[in-house]
Amino acid sequence: MRILVRSKIHKATVTEADINYIGSITIDEDLVERAGFWPGEKVLVVSNTTGERLETYVIVGPRGSGTITMNGAAAHIIKVGEEIIIMAFEISDKPVEPSFILVDNQNKFVRYL
Repeated sequence: MRILVRSKIHKATVTEADINYIGSITIDEDLVERAGFWPGEKVLVVSNTTGERLETYVIVGPRGSGTITMNGAAAHIIKVGEEIIIMAFEISDKPVEPSFILVDNQNKFVRYL
């Protein structure tokens, strides 16, 4: 068995940080669907801005909003305006067909990678 990256949103920009929310990352529903994430799925979030990494889970945000919100403790680590990568993984004994997407600086879908 191997752990393989299955889904990725590349070059997203954090639009909000809500320290008072109880954990997670809120992601625009359009991006959740295109990348193939599931609500509640564990994800690795990497800041291209600072190099910080953290694990959290997906909450679906309003469709078409472009929202990427760091919630709870994660909001202390990754801030508004930071460029991030969001990844989900799968354990498999066979190759997986990944869904990687690139977004613009407004978190709108640009293309599949």
